[in-house]
Amino acid sequence: MTGRDAAAGGPPAGLGELPRLEDLPPVDGRRVLVRSDLNSPLRTGEGGAVEVADDFRLRASVPTLEWLVARGARVTVCSHLGRPNGRPDPRYEMAPVRRALEAMVPGVEVMENLRFDPGEEADDPDFVRRLVDGFDCYVNDAFGSSHRAHASIVGPPALLPSAAGRLLQREVEALSRVLVDPARPFVAVVGGAKVADKLGVMRSLAVKVDHLLLGGAMAFTFLAALGHEVGASHLEEDLLGEAKSLLASTAVVELPSDALALSPGGELALGGPGTGEVRTFGADLEAGWTGADIGPATAARFSDLIGRAATVLWNGPLGVSEDDRFAAGTRVIAYAVADSPGFTVVGGGETAAAVAALGLSERIDHVSSGGGATLELIENGDLPGLAALRASAPARR
Repeated sequence: MTGRDAAAGGPPAGLGELPRLEDLPPVDGRRVLVRSDLNSPLRTGEGGAVEVADDFRLRASVPTLEWLVARGARVTVCSHLGRPNGRPDPRYEMAPVRRALEAMVPGVEVMENLRFDPGEEADDPDFVRRLVDGFDCYVNDAFGSSHRAHASIVGPPALLPSAAGRLLQREVEALSRVLVDPARPFVAVVGGAKVADKLGVMRSLAVKVDHLLLGGAMAFTFLAALGHEVGASHLEEDLLGEAKSLLASTAVVELPSDALALSPGGELALGGPGTGEVRTFGADLEAGWTGADIGPATAARFSDLIGRAATVLWNGPLGVSEDDRFAAGTRVIAYAVADSPGFTVVGGGETAAAVAALGLSERIDHVSSGGGATLELIENGDLPGLAALRASAPARR
């Protein structure tokens, strides 16, 4: 979603022109199928009723639905929820999501969970035909699912007049502005637990950015590749060679110069009380100590680079931010991004949640609704869902 004005100057070309809602035939009286990403966490509320715990994705879908309803469309929304593995599962029924969305946009209908049918994830043509039967138009507004070649994402544009919804369009425009001829200096901040999850993204960014700032548990694999002692920190030994190769291929990577670490035998506060001593080390940790956050010197250095950037992209926490003892690095970076005068984009569920918890979302130009989709677009420059929309025949629009 958009915080500060992300559209100043207009988005650059580069990811290809997507059909917009305005390109659809007149929708008054027509049945429109909207693929949204309503995959939201649930909780048991008062009286035992299951309800939506975080309505971020539902609120993000509202502008497209309101545009269609205001123009007389008969709107049906489809989405997945959780991982029911191709069969009905009461834990993932859409009823709580349906109630919440219908309260936001009266008059819309919500289908049952797409993933109750194995044809969704298998991209089964028969499932696609059943899904679109009786509909006149299709809108993809599910950016967070558009990296999946699933039936509801890539199938309908081949059969119906199709368009990108408002959310999908905003996501592509914001990320296009970052990835295609960005204003410089361009600083990317990448955190998280596993090198394996983000190695492709880091390789892609390394040839685009002026500074690539690495944090989170995955940073210790890179530090170990340079010969530093990382104690008991998370280490992907099978990727040490890949880490060393990336570091040798570019000078843009910035690694932590200090770290907050947990003493041997200590436990992180992940749903329970944390135990153990916390100490600040330099780039080398003592045996048995586990690095769990970037240190204050690193946070200050990273913040300075962010403050001087014209473009900032941030994905992934810088430490174990669920434990307050190791949340400072992520918090400092969040404020640095929010204070940056440059164009700022935050992507990924944990990162978006961190800026929301700090009340900073409105101070960031674009907070992406996609996690995996954002990373795949950065790495590969396209998504199956976007390609399907661009390939839809103009004659049908």
